[in-house]
Amino acid sequence: MDFTLPQAVADKLAELDAFIEAEIKPLERENIRFFDHRREYYRTDWENDGAPSKEWRALLSEMERRADKAGHLRLCLPESCGGKAAGNLMNAAIREYLAAKGLGLHNDLQDENSIVGNFPIVPAIAEYGTEAQKVYIEGIITGERHLSFALTEPRHGSDATWLETRAVRDGDHWIINGRKRWNSQVGRAEANLVFARTSGKDGEARGITAFIVPTDTPGHRIVMNHWTFNMPTDHSEVELKDVRVPDSAILHKEGEGLRIAMMFIHENRIRQAAGSVGAARYCIREAVQYAKDRVLFGESLASRQAIQFPLAELHAECEVVRNYVFRTAWKMDRQDPATMSDEVSICNYMANNLVCRAADFAMQVHGGIGYSRHMPFEHIYRHHRRYKITEGSEEVQKRRIAQKLFGFGGRGAA
Repeated sequence: MDFTLPQAVADKLAELDAFIEAEIKPLERENIRFFDHRREYYRTDWENDGAPSKEWRALLSEMERRADKAGHLRLCLPESCGGKAAGNLMNAAIREYLAAKGLGLHNDLQDENSIVGNFPIVPAIAEYGTEAQKVYIEGIITGERHLSFALTEPRHGSDATWLETRAVRDGDHWIINGRKRWNSQVGRAEANLVFARTSGKDGEARGITAFIVPTDTPGHRIVMNHWTFNMPTDHSEVELKDVRVPDSAILHKEGEGLRIAMMFIHENRIRQAAGSVGAARYCIREAVQYAKDRVLFGESLASRQAIQFPLAELHAECEVVRNYVFRTAWKMDRQDPATMSDEVSICNYMANNLVCRAADFAMQVHGGIGYSRHMPFEHIYRHHRRYKITEGSEEVQKRRIAQKLFGFGGRGAA
C-alpha cells in the first residue's frame, strides 16, 4: 500500500502554485477590497436583493478566463468537454491544497469558484444530454450560458423523492407547476434544471424527471433571494406556474431524473469534504503560529495546555479525515460512486464538522481580533457552516452510513 500522492498530483500542485503567483495574486492585489475586511460589503449588491455585485462577478470571471487559458480550469472535466479527466483523487487533492492556502482569488469559498473549476452538472450533461443540450457544457464553463440546479423545495430538501413540483404531459409537451428554494445562481442562468415528479408515488426514486427550462419561459419567475449567513446571496426562490416545455427539455430519460441529481450530489460531496479539510488545516496552522507568537502573562500562549490540547486534537482529527477523503476519492476513480455513498457521506459530515470547530477555535485563540473581519476565520466559518446542511444535512449523511451499517435501505445496503 502506498499512501503518498501520485507524482502527477504533486507536479500539478507545483504548477498551480506557479500560476497563482504569476497570474492570480497580482489580480487579487489589484482588487484587495474583495478579500480584506471589506469583502462582504464590496461583494454584495445590497440594493439588488443582496445578489453578488457585478464587479465581484466580473473579477471571478476574469480569474476563470485566465485559468482556462492556462489549461487549469477544465482539468477534472471529461475530455469531451475540453478537460483532461484528471479524476476524483486529483480533484480532491487540489481542493484540499488550495483551501489550505486561506482566502484568495485562487479558490474562493463563497461562490465555489476556483482556478480548477467545480462544474458538477457538466459530467451529467456530457453523459446523458442530447446534442442540443450539450451547448450548455461550454456555456456553464465560460459563464455565457449558465444552467442552474433546482431540486430543493420549501417543504422538501433531503427528502428529494417527496417533491411536490409536478409535471403533467400535454401532447408532446409538459406543464410544470411548483416552487423551488435555494435555486442557486438562477439569477444569472440562461436555463434552470428543474426536477419534478412525472409519475409514481411520493417517496419512490423512479418517476422524477429533470427538465431544462429556459429562465425566460412564461410562468418561470424568481420570487426573491434568500439572504444568508454568508453574503452575498445567490440562492433564489423560484415559482413555476403552468410552465410549458417540450419533450426535448428532458435531460436523460423520463422518470429517471434522480440519477442526474445523485450524480451531481456525489460530485459535490467529495469536493466539499476536501475543501473543508483544507480550510480546517489552514485554521489550525494559523492558530498554532499565533499561539507561538502571542505572549500572555509573560509567557507564550502556546505554553498553555488549554491551547495545546484542543489544537492537538484538531490536528490529529484533520490528519485522519484528510487521508480518508483522499482514500475515498481514490476509490471513486475505480468504482461507481453510487456503490460507496456511505463512504462519501463519512467524508462529508466529518470534514464539514471539523472545519467549523477548527474555525471557531482559531477565533478563540486569536481573541478579539479573531472575531473581527480583519481575520479570515469568521468568513471560513460562515461559508462552511452551510455544508452541514446542504448536499444532504449532517443527519442525512449519518442516516446513509447507518443504512449501510445496519443493512437498511434496500439495494446497496450491506
